[in-house]
Amino acid sequence: MIPVYRKTLRIKPDAKRVIARYYMPGSGERVKPVAERILQMFSKELSNQLKVILAQYSDRHRSITKILLRNFDRALIDGNTGLSADAFSEQQKMVLGAYFTMEYSIESAAFFNPSIVEAPDQNGVSGGERKVILSFRAIGEGHISSLVFREGILDKKNNLKVIANRNDIVDIPEKINRYVYEKAKFIQKMQEMTLPEKICELAAQRLKDNFVYGELRDCLEHCAASTILNEQEKEVLPQVIWLARSHYEVSFSLDTSIAERVIFPVSYRETKGIEDARFVRFADESGEITYYGTYTAYNGVAILPKILETKDFYNFKISPAHGPNVQNKGLAFFPRKVKGRYVMLARIDGINNYLMYSNDIYVWPGKAVLIQEPEYTWEFIQVGNCGSPLEMPQGWLLITHGVGPMHQYCLGAILLDLENPEKIIGRLKEPFLIPNPEEREGYVPNVVYSCGSIINGDDLIIPYGMADYCSSYAVVPLKSLLSELTRSYK
Repeated sequence: MIPVYRKTLRIKPDAKRVIARYYMPGSGERVKPVAERILQMFSKELSNQLKVILAQYSDRHRSITKILLRNFDRALIDGNTGLSADAFSEQQKMVLGAYFTMEYSIESAAFFNPSIVEAPDQNGVSGGERKVILSFRAIGEGHISSLVFREGILDKKNNLKVIANRNDIVDIPEKINRYVYEKAKFIQKMQEMTLPEKICELAAQRLKDNFVYGELRDCLEHCAASTILNEQEKEVLPQVIWLARSHYEVSFSLDTSIAERVIFPVSYRETKGIEDARFVRFADESGEITYYGTYTAYNGVAILPKILETKDFYNFKISPAHGPNVQNKGLAFFPRKVKGRYVMLARIDGINNYLMYSNDIYVWPGKAVLIQEPEYTWEFIQVGNCGSPLEMPQGWLLITHGVGPMHQYCLGAILLDLENPEKIIGRLKEPFLIPNPEEREGYVPNVVYSCGSIINGDDLIIPYGMADYCSSYAVVPLKSLLSELTRSYK
């Protein structure tokens, strides 16, 4: 039997952590009448209104005035008011922006599905300690998921201390639309979305090999005016903009702590959530480190697998993953190339574990290789990964999840050959982590789930969500786990 040491640490949702998000009540038709009323307000009345707003919200948000001005700009565009921004004073802009802003408690409902990686900055730790970054899926009203972080320190006994946030303020970055797109990848994604071939052809003709968002808008305006497209084809042109908005870059202020940074859904394809990010510390051939995170963007109807890229957890590049077999949940990268190629785990059919290979981490053109199917009763519904595999001299250690009767999620493991990760050389017949009585009760009962683990010393450190409500972690001795993996598979 594998010893599993569950820790008493509980990281729970905190309703006090709120962001000020853009808010459009109903259609954009609401904007113009509100704007006209504000333009008619007397100067003293307007000034008093702004003072009340700032007094109530300035200590709850970083740069609330910037947020209000940003939401003013967006409301004016979405409302199609015909009004020029120059018609408004600075005070009028902020007051109008406030009417189209709302507070949103990002983790009022749940805080779960963690992953863990070694932090890029190891300054400030003493001997035997290791600084780590944990990511979580936070859920608020309407089941909207966002991506949040915590910093922690593992001591030499593998006790994890989560560093407390300085305050309850959380920060969302500014979206940067000036992303440089590669035409070949963009057209490929349009084709994967089964957009009309005529639109793909027009885009291929007019766009440069590398283009920016404004150039795409000009291209689509040309397409809308074209006589080549019929009315039905023109109706799907907005989907190209939705795709473009799925690529973006964001940056956080350098004076924010990791716990203050929130990546909240901003593109159309993720309006209902950023789900289950799996982070990996990736080393290239030269030893340079990049952190990648795969996640599922969800808009309430369809999903879109996406990739985050960062060096420092301040600046993030976010793009869709391309390829015929990256259309489902549960993607996870290997932490380095294998035989000169990137390797990714996938569950393309929603049931089994697969491997894919590519020369480009964003494009996965080849076929997927089936490596694991449900075999034991606790995983008859489906198997999947619980984050990126961990490299050991004995092989690639992959933590898996299985779904069994009564929708119970349990955690198991397989061991893959280092040189040929398609080959399983060890597999647990029984799960090593099963929901206990405390872990059964929560947002989604009977679920333990992880999006990424780490090896520290002689132990596996596995953070996990408890019933999709809060998070904890467990320590598993590697010697016992490896012994059972290979013994069970003989």
